Amino acid sequence: MKGLVAIVGRPNVGKSTFFNKLLGRRLSIVKDTPGVTRDRIYGDVEWLDNVFTVVDTGGIELKSQDVFFKEMRKQAEVAVDTADVILFFTDARAGLVSDDADIAQYLRRRHERIILVVNKVDSPKQEHDVYDFYGLGLGEPSVISAQQGLGIGDLLDRIVELLPKHSADMEDERISIAVVGKPNAGKSSLVNKILGQERTIVSDIPGTTRDAIDTAFTALGHEFTIVDTAGIRRKRSIDDDSIERYSIIRSLDAIRRCNVALIVIDAQKGITEQDVKIAGFVHEQGKAAVVIVNKWDAVEKDTNTSEKFKKQLYNDLAFMDYVNIQFISALTGQRLGRVLPEVIAANEQAQRRITTGVLNDALQDAMAVMQPPSDKGRRLKIFYCTQASSAPPTFILFVNDATLMHFSYQRYLENFFRKTFGFEGTPIRFILREKEDN
Repeated sequence: MKGLVAIVGRPNVGKSTFFNKLLGRRLSIVKDTPGVTRDRIYGDVEWLDNVFTVVDTGGIELKSQDVFFKEMRKQAEVAVDTADVILFFTDARAGLVSDDADIAQYLRRRHERIILVVNKVDSPKQEHDVYDFYGLGLGEPSVISAQQGLGIGDLLDRIVELLPKHSADMEDERISIAVVGKPNAGKSSLVNKILGQERTIVSDIPGTTRDAIDTAFTALGHEFTIVDTAGIRRKRSIDDDSIERYSIIRSLDAIRRCNVALIVIDAQKGITEQDVKIAGFVHEQGKAAVVIVNKWDAVEKDTNTSEKFKKQLYNDLAFMDYVNIQFISALTGQRLGRVLPEVIAANEQAQRRITTGVLNDALQDAMAVMQPPSDKGRRLKIFYCTQASSAPPTFILFVNDATLMHFSYQRYLENFFRKTFGFEGTPIRFILREKEDN
């Protein structure tokens, strides 16, 4: 499981500048996937062979009674409660202010792994402005200039040191299910129906988020953990972007902890931009998924209604065309029996491993049908392929020149592998490694 790093602090201390610098300096492994919105408040970062997720939050105003800042504070609280490491940003130009001391005290009560970051130190002459920040009691600060990119490498080193090491031996054998989607899509009804149909509820486990409970249960000969992410109701008096960020952070945490995500869509409203965002989170986190179209009983139908709906879904979720879609009603229990078998199947596909010999036979077949692309007289050579990991299935392609790999050919290889091996319900990844052409 990827570590989660939250960037917090009062407004205008350079949090978003730092966030954008991280993702803009080619440290990010997140790519612009067709169909996924680009206005992210999170991103995946790779540093020293470690991949972790960074979440940007709005400014914390602890004393403000303004409804907008109250919601921003809630958003930051969720990020703090779910993060593995906190980056507490301050501003060297403004100096140490009382709000910084209040936030430091607040963070110390809620978290153990905190890195104090003093930003906007653009020259050695400003380094004397840093000494006051030792008074916050958070140890030696990381001194950076997010704008100029100074000190960021050292800060990333500290982050990697503090991130917990997730051992494969420690992974829970249960299948963890995250039920995600927009508010009022019927997520809680679906969870309750799944747990209520002659299932044995083993225990209630407090989740890492304040608004979620992880529930363990057994069914169909498997052990599961299911978590319902509570929806956020929009209020006219509250900035929509703040509410959306709050909801996204909670959904992101549930997704990063799961094996399989159930993406719940309201059949009456159809797929929306927010649904596409959530599906994009699932895809980018490399999680297996099943799309659940809920409230299907309330939709007027003819003989082609489900096919039309499915066609629209696959069009809007073009980056996730491997996912299976189930039309259900959590209210009546219609087709509910199909949900858990789909979860089991998607999880099995995500865990699949293909031997190197079989992989390379398939690779040779793929290249025989369509040869690799060339550019300026130089052709891409793919020497061999091996599977590096599962969940998601990740394959290393050893090539002569990675720049010759066109997106369309990589997509072709993905489709060929899916046709050959299956992998329904799970994303698959390719990593290109250059090898000398002998």
